[in-house]
Amino acid sequence: MTRLLIVGPPGAGKGTQASRITSVYGIPDISTGDIFRANIKNETPLGVQVKAIVDAGDYVPDSLTNQLVADRLGEDDAKDGFLLDGYPRTLAQVDYLDDLLGSQGQKLDAVIQLVADQDELVARLTKRAQEQGRADDSEEAIRHRQEVYLRETSPLIDVFRERGLLVEVDGLGDIDQVGERINAALAERGIVPRAAAR
Repeated sequence: MTRLLIVGPPGAGKGTQASRITSVYGIPDISTGDIFRANIKNETPLGVQVKAIVDAGDYVPDSLTNQLVADRLGEDDAKDGFLLDGYPRTLAQVDYLDDLLGSQGQKLDAVIQLVADQDELVARLTKRAQEQGRADDSEEAIRHRQEVYLRETSPLIDVFRERGLLVEVDGLGDIDQVGERINAALAERGIVPRAAAR
């Protein structure tokens, strides 16, 4: 059982590393964004609720997000572990996840935090926006998203650090380098890919 959470600022390559981790460790990548999109596309009762909220420009409330994540964690492919991406985002969601996993005698094994210099990330994202012709992605907008990320995730990161779950990994460098750093940091905690664990 490998139960992980990944966090990182915009531009740190979180999505790329999440898909690598899930293939290496043989666990599903559970992204709240993907869950929302899948439920909306399939017009599930929860998806209909989420669509109405998103269409109105509002944030999906914790209660609904928690329900969607709980449903997803209850699926067969998540029985042997998972990688959460984009959840929890609030302290109330952390409490809910604790209770949900605790009710099944489980808990998170580690929280991978991709760490990167903010100026480096802003430069990387600004260059990408120019290459892709995204004029709305100004340096100012990119810096704002970095600040929102820091403001929203700092309290969560503090909680995970206090619990001894935080694994800080340098998120700068090529994809393979960062992937190797993640594997090495998890191995130090006794978390190894499923094939190697046999």
